[in-house]
Amino acid sequence: MSAGRHVVVGGGLAAAKAVETLRAEGYDGGITVVAREPHRPYERPPLSKDYLRGEAERDAVFPLAADWYAAHDVELRTGTAATALDLAGRSVTLDDGRALSYEKLLLATGSDPRRIPLPGGDLAGVHELRTLDDSDALAAALRAARDDGVGRLAVVGDGWIGLEVAASARTLGLDVTVIGLGTHPLERVLGPEMGELYGQVHADHGVHLHRRAEVTGISGDGRRATGVDLADGTHVDADLVLVAVGAVPNVGLARDAGLALDSATGGVVASATLQTTDPDVFVAGDIASVPSARYGRSLRVEHWATALHQGPHAARAMLGATDPYPELPYFFSDQYDVGMEYLGFVAGPDAYDEVVVSGSVPDRELVAFWLEDGRVEAGMAVNVWDRMEDVKTLIHRDGPPDRAELESFVG
Repeated sequence: MSAGRHVVVGGGLAAAKAVETLRAEGYDGGITVVAREPHRPYERPPLSKDYLRGEAERDAVFPLAADWYAAHDVELRTGTAATALDLAGRSVTLDDGRALSYEKLLLATGSDPRRIPLPGGDLAGVHELRTLDDSDALAAALRAARDDGVGRLAVVGDGWIGLEVAASARTLGLDVTVIGLGTHPLERVLGPEMGELYGQVHADHGVHLHRRAEVTGISGDGRRATGVDLADGTHVDADLVLVAVGAVPNVGLARDAGLALDSATGGVVASATLQTTDPDVFVAGDIASVPSARYGRSLRVEHWATALHQGPHAARAMLGATDPYPELPYFFSDQYDVGMEYLGFVAGPDAYDEVVVSGSVPDRELVAFWLEDGRVEAGMAVNVWDRMEDVKTLIHRDGPPDRAELESFVG
């Protein structure tokens, strides 16, 4: 094995941006990317939105062109899983039995869908959505169900993926039911006030919402799913079922190698430079538990912008940079005609004192601010654009802003 090789394990946006940055920063040593899926690294937001609906071409999900890797002398091993990590020997074992040595290693292994042991979960017509292949399979199934003249989709889970797929399926003309545990969709993320905004958005577009619902199983005809059974005796007829109940970070490789894990976040412990407890191993994306100076705690964030920013930051740290990771958590969602950007962090529906809204909730043109002890912890802009820098300024302000300033934020 050649000395000086940097290895990136992962097939998502963080991996792509990391290797792009290594070359842009002048690193001319060997680079190998180990990607479990049979595709070059890609980004996931389109999989539940425009790509799922057939409005975006396949190449739109790839941040780097197919010929970029060879042109920049980056070895790309797709369809290859890393099965073990030897920190002392600085090598990664692959599923074909070969060992790949490294000087510096980046783990960007992402997440897998959270799976719940539902009776009937193995029936045809039951889907999950995490990978490009998942999106292709779901898109084909949605179109086939619609074209057959039935087209009923049941979504188990009322988080971002579930609601984005629900919006895409309604846009394609299917009948959609969303089954959620909470009183309001997205309640664990946005709290009841803004979660209900999304509940009304979907209700207005004809989605059937089951709230405070417990799924007991998926019914079928012995081969295919035909519906979802709830604990209160309700049966939801469906030709297709999407189970979207969250994600689990892929920390097994790190854990088994002896890297420290963060029990609070479920991620791999990282320093502010994205370095793990081993000085030659770095992390980025879904698995990285990174200290935040603003929030005084480590954060693990499963969103596109985290991969976009942490991949390059980790790459520069692999080359010797020591600046701390500076970004606030950011994510976005597009559902029907409602576009949203969110910046900041709130630990849950009980971790803030109030939500202050500027603009109009009924018109769905607003900015909402989550406050704790008077300080702005996070802000969400709904159909209001180019204000995230102003939201960031408010989040970083040491003292509480004037309430009138927040209420007049949307002019």
